Amino acid sequence: MHSDASTVDEYLAALPDDRRAQLEPVYRAVHDAMPDGFAEMMAWGMISWSIPLADFPDTYNGEPLCYAGLAAQKQKNSLYLMGLYADSAEAEDFRARWTADGTRLDMGKSCVRFRTLDAERLRLVAGAIAATTPDDFIAMHERARAERR
Repeated sequence: MHSDASTVDEYLAALPDDRRAQLEPVYRAVHDAMPDGFAEMMAWGMISWSIPLADFPDTYNGEPLCYAGLAAQKQKNSLYLMGLYADSAEAEDFRARWTADGTRLDMGKSCVRFRTLDAERLRLVAGAIAATTPDDFIAMHERARAERR
């Protein structure tokens, strides 16, 4: 479900009521946990939190360095946690904590797919978001780029 919305409010308002009800608590948890220095914006047709080019212009694609994204997709919702993608130890911990009570995790390298998230999962997501500062994320990004060279 690609969106041409230019603001987060427009994006959320354009969703059907049931999808908005699923996404808004996740949006609020991510928004409230986001460390200072990440900018909230619409990018790639979804809500994104990125490091602005003014703060870090050396990106591989000339776009702000994306830390997290949230989108309503056709069948499910997606939460992109790029900090976990860049930190395998933190990703392993996230996966273990998510599934500790037997709850199934539908996750790729950075994308958590879900319909709704309960309070425990929202706290886990908020913790993952809050764990990485912009400086830490830039360092992860630069290490990953150096390893690929």
